[in-house]
Amino acid sequence: MATSRISGRSRAALCAALAAGVLVPVTLGAAPASAATPTVSCTSAKAGLAAQLSKDITAALKGRKSTTAVALHDRTTKTTCTVRATSAYDSASVVKATVLATLLWDNARTNRYLTQREIDLSTKMITKSDNDATTALWKQLGVTKVKAFLKAAGMTHTVPGSGGYWGLTQITAQDEQKLLTLLTEKNSVLSDSARSYELGLMRKVVSSQRWGTPAGAPATATVQVKNGWLQRATHGWRVHSIGAFTGNGHDYVLTVLTQDNKTMTEGVDTIQAVARAVHKDLNPRVLRARLFTVPSVPQEAVPPVPEAPAGRMLTAAPKA
Repeated sequence: MATSRISGRSRAALCAALAAGVLVPVTLGAAPASAATPTVSCTSAKAGLAAQLSKDITAALKGRKSTTAVALHDRTTKTTCTVRATSAYDSASVVKATVLATLLWDNARTNRYLTQREIDLSTKMITKSDNDATTALWKQLGVTKVKAFLKAAGMTHTVPGSGGYWGLTQITAQDEQKLLTLLTEKNSVLSDSARSYELGLMRKVVSSQRWGTPAGAPATATVQVKNGWLQRATHGWRVHSIGAFTGNGHDYVLTVLTQDNKTMTEGVDTIQAVARAVHKDLNPRVLRARLFTVPSVPQEAVPPVPEAPAGRMLTAAPKA
């Protein structure tokens, strides 16, 4: 079986570039056309980090049947990694973070504070992944406003779901990273108070839904997360997780989108394998005993779709 590695010539070029103090692109995976493992491309200003991340993310994805997209950006080390970052996926409940950002952006445009109803709905939508709350806010905003926010945010590859089916919004890892970036750094799209409000809710997601990208995160990091999953006749289970990790020297955002999973558990396991590799490489000195603990029985809402308009809450038990 073929394995991905850096050739002697590539290693020499890598060392030369690092010595020159430049960002170094490293690409691993997908050597033969038949290889199931996708190409992982990383750049970093920190010596050796791009190669290590490329190697470890590739290993985390090796042999998995899901079609996975990954996007990572760490401001501290100026590190970026991508896998299928522009491929489109049904959003499932991950879009709820975009719904709230749209509401906050629209309110700022009209110089309006959130009403108590909006506070209640947005809290349920993010912390408990409540479908009814999401539907209410989606109807209130309308697709036109959602599209306007996406344009302002530069999320040009995100397409809102039609017919009120917000869970069928088409998203990419690249665009989800743009949203996470807007939430975690000062910008002209979302005010400081809006960013603080949304991140605050993402920090308070109920424990059973704090799986996915937080797996393996250092306990010293502040974890902000939003997940989603959805099963359909084609592409099986879509299982997604977006996360921001800040505070105490941590400053990075991570998106992992998957589809073609046979089960929810398969998708959760894939995401958490990638997440653990990323957190380990970005925080090499953190002891295992000081890592964030994910729930043993993950839970998440399944959004309404035409073939199952009611939606429901489901749990999965990933492998130990």
